[in-house]
Amino acid sequence: MATKFLSLACIRKESSYGGDLSPRPHYPSMPKYPKGVSSDEEKNMQGSESKALFSVIGMTCSACAGSVEKAVKRLPGIKEAVVDVLNNRAQVMFFPNFVNEETIRETIEDVGFQATLIEDEMNEKSNQVCRIRIKGMTCTSCSTTLESALQVLPGVHKAQVALATEEAEVHYDPKILSYNQLLEAIEDTGFEAILISTGDDRSKIQLRIDGVRTDNSMRIIENSLQALPGVQDIDIDPELKKFSLSYKPDMTGPRNFIQVIESTGSGRFKAMIFPEGGGRDSHRQEEIKQYYRSFLWSLVFTIPVFLTSMVFMYIPGLKHGLDTKIINMLSIGEILRWVLSTPVQFIIGKRFYIGSYKALRHGSANMDVLIALGTNAAYFYSVYSVLRAATSPNFMPTDFFETSAMLISFILLGKYLEVLAKGKTSEAIAKLMDLAPETATLLTLDNEGNVVHEEEIDSRLIQKNDVIKIIPGAKVASDGFVIWGQSHVNESMITGEARPVAKRKGDAVIGGTVNENGVLHIKATRVGSESALAQIVRLVESAQMAKAPVQKFADRVSKFFVPLVIFLSFSTWLAWFLAGKFNAYPKSWIPSSMDSFQLALQFGISVMVIACPCALGLATPTAVMVGTGVGASQGILIKGGQALESAHKVNCIVFDKTGTLTIGKPVIINTRLLKNMVLREFYELVAAAEVNSEHPLAKAVVEYAKKFREDVENPSWPEARSFESITGHGVRAVVRNKEIIVGNKSLMVDHNIDIPDDATEMLAETEGLAQTGILVSIDGELTGVLAISDPLKPGAREVISILKTMKVKSIMVTGDNWGTANSIAKEVGLDNVIAEAKPEQKAEKVKELQASGYIVAMVGDGINDSPALVAADVGMAIGAGTDIAIEAADIVLMKSNLEDVIVAIDLSRKTFSRIRLNYIWALGYNILGIPIAAGALFPSTGFRLPPWIAGAAMAASSVSVVCCSLLLKYYKRPKKLDTPEITGITVE
Repeated sequence: MATKFLSLACIRKESSYGGDLSPRPHYPSMPKYPKGVSSDEEKNMQGSESKALFSVIGMTCSACAGSVEKAVKRLPGIKEAVVDVLNNRAQVMFFPNFVNEETIRETIEDVGFQATLIEDEMNEKSNQVCRIRIKGMTCTSCSTTLESALQVLPGVHKAQVALATEEAEVHYDPKILSYNQLLEAIEDTGFEAILISTGDDRSKIQLRIDGVRTDNSMRIIENSLQALPGVQDIDIDPELKKFSLSYKPDMTGPRNFIQVIESTGSGRFKAMIFPEGGGRDSHRQEEIKQYYRSFLWSLVFTIPVFLTSMVFMYIPGLKHGLDTKIINMLSIGEILRWVLSTPVQFIIGKRFYIGSYKALRHGSANMDVLIALGTNAAYFYSVYSVLRAATSPNFMPTDFFETSAMLISFILLGKYLEVLAKGKTSEAIAKLMDLAPETATLLTLDNEGNVVHEEEIDSRLIQKNDVIKIIPGAKVASDGFVIWGQSHVNESMITGEARPVAKRKGDAVIGGTVNENGVLHIKATRVGSESALAQIVRLVESAQMAKAPVQKFADRVSKFFVPLVIFLSFSTWLAWFLAGKFNAYPKSWIPSSMDSFQLALQFGISVMVIACPCALGLATPTAVMVGTGVGASQGILIKGGQALESAHKVNCIVFDKTGTLTIGKPVIINTRLLKNMVLREFYELVAAAEVNSEHPLAKAVVEYAKKFREDVENPSWPEARSFESITGHGVRAVVRNKEIIVGNKSLMVDHNIDIPDDATEMLAETEGLAQTGILVSIDGELTGVLAISDPLKPGAREVISILKTMKVKSIMVTGDNWGTANSIAKEVGLDNVIAEAKPEQKAEKVKELQASGYIVAMVGDGINDSPALVAADVGMAIGAGTDIAIEAADIVLMKSNLEDVIVAIDLSRKTFSRIRLNYIWALGYNILGIPIAAGALFPSTGFRLPPWIAGAAMAASSVSVVCCSLLLKYYKRPKKLDTPEITGITVE
């Protein structure tokens, strides 16, 4: 499920609205089909590829990820393979005719890593469900026509249109077409389409059942559950007594399942939600524990080795004891160091041998190869030295047992600190998941709406349409709307909105937010995987899986890095050894306890262990993870590294007007009638026509018309027949046998309606005041002019001004008339305006700017902005609230605050400067560290880097890169955004 958000989020920027909307590739693409496949077979295979997600345990650096990727891509039928070393995951796109999930899993295990298929997230495959509300259907002929129109679209698996509910449910492949194309197809058929939801309609739950003793009992329970309406799939694990159910939340829910199970078998079965375990976090915790245990055990042996070789040698009594000879020149100290360092080398250091063997077996080399070679060189030379001392009466041995033992200890410490720090990079997801309360108070109401019973339940047992009580200070247990009570709710943890939001009857609430003062009764509308919180978690997870294009640099370097280091290490040893052999440097350079061979060996080992490919591999993903996490905590959802990388380069922003620069809640401030008519009757006709439209201006007209009615809450308007919505212009309908046309000037001209001079003057005057003028025609005669004002958002002018100081060009593109557009632009300080633009024209303007060399961001709030959001380098959907399913956007700004555009760009710039800093550090460390380890400073200064210090430096480089990324957690939005004008505070 996590991959679905990304698949539509990262739509190719060069795609046209109706063109090929395939996802942007994050990685170098592989040959599309396996070798030897004919063109006919290729055609048959179009759209037949599958996707699998694997958990891969044991990877330590980008070289490990590279070896897994390489091995998988060698299999026939692999279209793409992506390995994420940070989250221990591999995502593979393949053709099932040639290869299956099990073969891929075995291949990963052959490389030497533990692999398991993550079925929960992949079993949806490439099927997505889209629900659409359709306006204008009158009979079954309409619904049949629509069904046929949708069914013929490539990528649509199934389409159902219900006339009674005026809704369509479409099962489609998001890789082949987008929901925008579905909406377009419906509107081309002549109906108005409004998106209700996208995403899989199924929810899932896992139950543990106690009291089951036989297979027959299992079958009885399965049959009982299968009989329930809405249950789609049941998977049973007899060993764990676990039932995994997929169901439709509209029809049933987890409490029904528990009730059915416990009423089956005379009450001897007990059901509960399966205890949560496994997952990314538990694997991370286990890895941390393993490194910690290994490090502690290595210390037990390494500290005595260090003391005997470095400290006790300077304490006279102890020195004498350690130097006591046993056989020939073999001393007690050497035996002790040999015995103590052997478990460190072969038992505690076993992971490095296993890792390097598996890497080399598949023709690649990773960090483990360098560690194994370096420590083995030190250890086996020391063994040779000790054995020779035991057999020779004259040979003075020098061992490096402390080098191998201390190297392994420092590397384990570094790895422990690294996994600890890497765990903190994904804290954002853990914090989001912790927002959901553990329990909820379920209310039972009688027919009159009075509370008859209260009970506390596990919040995961909440079902759709449940009524939940929220007391002051408690978390809202589910997405829903208030049916009783009023209060203020703190939504900062979801939307980033600092001020508590007032809630009363009918207002929507978001699960995970905190109720401040009053008691609320809410009706649950979206539960489980449908909730806003679950969607945000999925979006952040998928964002953190996606590589930024800059990561390709590290991937390329890691392929040849290790072989190059081995070559440099051997060259260093050979150069120093030959220089010593032919007396190319003075004998005084050689320390008293060594000979020229040993000195050369120390330099060679230091080069081997100081080089660090891990730091390069961690430079980008850790910064992207922390950056996206910080964004999520501020109500800015960034869909991965691609969006971050594009956003930091943005130098031109295209703003929509309504709902983006303006508040988006227009109000009628003036009405002028051109004919003698009662105002109430006039508004009754206009509202009857406009009530069928979803446009914000239409809603403003209907809202104003309610003031003339006694039944303000639920007024009944006259019936509108032959209703037609003309996109970007207005509406037309027949009300009480009168033809009503409500819209702009061009709509009147199209219908040959004469516009008198005084109406033209009124329009000009209205537009000069930054208001929108709407014309109303009744039976072909212009009857009235409505002046509608949509006030600017607080701080809009300041935001545009700040963008100018950031050297970002700002442009406004709107469907509104030129007069209003120019007035608004003047008010906010914009120089470039495009008015009366249709959705496709907005996208064209974006493409023109891109052709001029600009990196363009589009900021919009409506479905009519989708083509431009897709066409832009970075699409920003503003004011998304709980409607996170805005697939067209790369960045979702959950609040309606305009300054979040600046925060998003500033955060992406800060994240990218952190990535650059990481690369400078990782590359600089290797470029400077390797020559120093090779002895570049030794001739002039006598400075030499012992191997164990080189190993410590290598471990520290990885930790420092992760810690550098973690500093992003302390990101603060730009101070210039904290002015009273921007925050909406009025200063008297």
